[in-house]
Amino acid sequence: MKKITIFTLFSLFLLPAVAQRKASLDIGWKFHRGDVVNAEVAEYDDSKWRTLTVPHDFSMEPAFDLSDERQRTGGWSDVLVGPFSRLSIGNWDTGQTVGGTGWYRKTFILPIQGNASLDTYLSQTNVNIRFDGVYHQAEVWVNGVKAAVNVYGYMPFVINLNKILADAKNRRHDNEPVVTVAVKVVNEGLNSRWYAGSGIFRHVWLETTEKLHLDEWDAYVDGSELINKGKDANVKVFAKVFNEDAHSAVTQFCVDILDAAGIPVAHHEKELTVGASNAAGTDVAIELPVKTPRLWSLEDPYRYTAKVYVSKSGEEKDALYIPFGIRTLHFSAEEGFLLNGKPTKLYGGCVHHDNGLLGAAGIDRAEIHKVELLKAQGYNAVRCSHNLPTEAFLNACDSLGMLVIDEVFDQWEEPKRSNDYSQYFARDYMKDMALMVRRDRNHPSIIMWSIGNEIAQRADIPRGKEIALNLNLAVNENDHTRPTTMAINSFWDRPQFTWEKDSHRAFDYIEVGGYNYEWKHYEADHDSFPDRIMYGSESFPKEMAQNWNLVDKHPYILGDFVWTAIDYVGEAGLGHTYERSDNRWIQFLSWPWFNAWCGDLDLIGDKKPQSYYRDVLWNRSKLAMAVRPSVPDGEYEDVNGWGWTAEENHWNFGKAYLPIELRPENYQTSNVVGNLKHNVNGHRSDSLRVNVYSREPRVRLLINDSIMGEKDTDPETYTATFTVAYEPGSLKAITIPQAKKAKPDSLEFITALPPARLTLKADRVSISSSHNDLAYITICVEDEEGHLCPTAEIPVEITVSGPAAVVAGTGHPYDMHSFRSLRPTTFRGKALAIVQPQDQSGEVTLTVRAEGLEEAQITIEMK
Repeated sequence: MKKITIFTLFSLFLLPAVAQRKASLDIGWKFHRGDVVNAEVAEYDDSKWRTLTVPHDFSMEPAFDLSDERQRTGGWSDVLVGPFSRLSIGNWDTGQTVGGTGWYRKTFILPIQGNASLDTYLSQTNVNIRFDGVYHQAEVWVNGVKAAVNVYGYMPFVINLNKILADAKNRRHDNEPVVTVAVKVVNEGLNSRWYAGSGIFRHVWLETTEKLHLDEWDAYVDGSELINKGKDANVKVFAKVFNEDAHSAVTQFCVDILDAAGIPVAHHEKELTVGASNAAGTDVAIELPVKTPRLWSLEDPYRYTAKVYVSKSGEEKDALYIPFGIRTLHFSAEEGFLLNGKPTKLYGGCVHHDNGLLGAAGIDRAEIHKVELLKAQGYNAVRCSHNLPTEAFLNACDSLGMLVIDEVFDQWEEPKRSNDYSQYFARDYMKDMALMVRRDRNHPSIIMWSIGNEIAQRADIPRGKEIALNLNLAVNENDHTRPTTMAINSFWDRPQFTWEKDSHRAFDYIEVGGYNYEWKHYEADHDSFPDRIMYGSESFPKEMAQNWNLVDKHPYILGDFVWTAIDYVGEAGLGHTYERSDNRWIQFLSWPWFNAWCGDLDLIGDKKPQSYYRDVLWNRSKLAMAVRPSVPDGEYEDVNGWGWTAEENHWNFGKAYLPIELRPENYQTSNVVGNLKHNVNGHRSDSLRVNVYSREPRVRLLINDSIMGEKDTDPETYTATFTVAYEPGSLKAITIPQAKKAKPDSLEFITALPPARLTLKADRVSISSSHNDLAYITICVEDEEGHLCPTAEIPVEITVSGPAAVVAGTGHPYDMHSFRSLRPTTFRGKALAIVQPQDQSGEVTLTVRAEGLEEAQITIEMK
């Protein structure tokens, strides 16, 4: 018999009794990339496999073997770079990354206390393993027995161990409580339009309860009703009580409402008889008044906790601690969206689930960091596109005050890619829709349930109607406090339909209408359907002014969600910009592009030019400014719908500098080479376009304190455009306020001196030692006066000392060599390093060096 590594769940014994029901299984997995024979067998020898911690995304690992002679000699240098491969069948969809097959195995001991036998333990305990997400198609074996198949990687699933282990032939080591779990993950074919990741990319849990128990997904706390003229709240608690014992039980079902300090503010209980062998559960409901509640809001995301528990003969058998918020939601065409009775516009962005340099690994701190970035940029709402997010992401939205549209499907029965979820939709859609709502309904941040994105069947009769009605039914059976929505696009996929005659059928079966890129129809649709509630579920960055002018004007338009708030891997080059003399339309870009490049923030979280413009539109800033080299004679700037003009926010435009969109290598992508005619040497530093953005009616531009001119801002785009010659020094814009006594605002760009040093800044210098925590360290190139060098593209070397893993990279959309590299080339003067502890306390020190620059060092404490 081979030697096996066993991980005992000591944490179960260190937690309070009521918390023993759930323990992490993230640590200690064995992993092999590629297919193997018989790896599902319990006795399979996995000793040579790599040991790792999940969440894990194996598509972020190198797409080649570093020991391969061809790689060491450069034979594959034009084919394989880091996780990227020219052989990727996903091409731009998946950002040149590679899927494939991966195997995970883990052996652990069940947490049996005392001298109880395995039979006794199983007779008294309900044991489950829960996977929060495995992409894509997962097969799971327990002690060699096929236990589950899950085909939709974003959906969580649960495996009950009792029935498997009850059979003596499925046990290991003479009835010892040893469990070996083997997971085969297959991410093959064209199954996604964006980068999805591969592997056990979310958490894994062991859930243990007594036979009389509750279930996380079958307990719902509704804090949406205020009573007594809004002075008090009526909190409703719905749950199922399960009794998998052979005898019926007379129980007490109890609920305590605790404030944020843990002080009880309400209590109620009722007697409940639960029948024997009741695996379906007995429904129970309780209402509790909460006096003068503190409401959950964007400014004050206050949460209570409901302790929901079941007792028998005075002994507590199971308990759930459910954070929730008390707040009201109201939607109408007359008043728009009201949060706690207050009109609230949705300053929204669409976000995919990946975490930039970390890939699709759902690390808790990465999800918090994402929401922190969005909140800092003025967003108050996100649309989860187009699948279930992690629970950590929703928890972050709850705790930081971010509204959420929760979405589950990118397609129904008609595919968008040949191997996508449409293959299983007819079989699984009702189950999956209900599961999303059951899992997520306790989150106060969620305000709408989306039943689909750009669905081909959206207006089809009768099948589209049938599916939409069924999805609404699945939602309303599990939550009736939030409206349903769908992101509806033009009929490019149904040329026999027109918006004017046929789109109403898509809107008829949802409660709030999402418009993808169709702002031009808002007012006409309102005239035809005055009760319709609308919002921009997706919009082009370059049309943000048109969208927001209408949002500000009409209450029936709730807000707008730009595509996208943050750059993401996949849909490569969606936000590209070209200078050209021909007119062939190009949507995506191939090798070496891997990044969509359409976000307000780049892949490492830095603001891009469009984000500064948005600050003006959202009244977060009085003034923004950006500079662009002139377009060569005989050409025009072609900005793709999701793109932005090739401008930058600095004043370092010597003759040698070009924005990345205008460089020769940008015109060498494999799907456009030979098709674009462009004079890459035609830019002139004596002819720069300066856009000044302001809601003030008039602005002035100065270079080195000399006035270049004054201009009115366009009242629709809030833009004034100047053409100037480059002079190093200072570029300054000043508003000329309409009100006579108002003070002008100014914004100045200073030409940076040559790079002199590197600086490091961490979001936190003291973090926990958990693998769920991270430290984000920004690397900057600065001149001798401390100014960022915004055009610096300098190779840096990062060395690490201490018990932590580190990845690094930049926001560059096609610099593959800098992605997840400890030798990145800075982009716009910056790079980012991410430190992940390895569940070991201590210190990790990062040292960053570059030739000719003063090095920098930082130490992160991991407690």
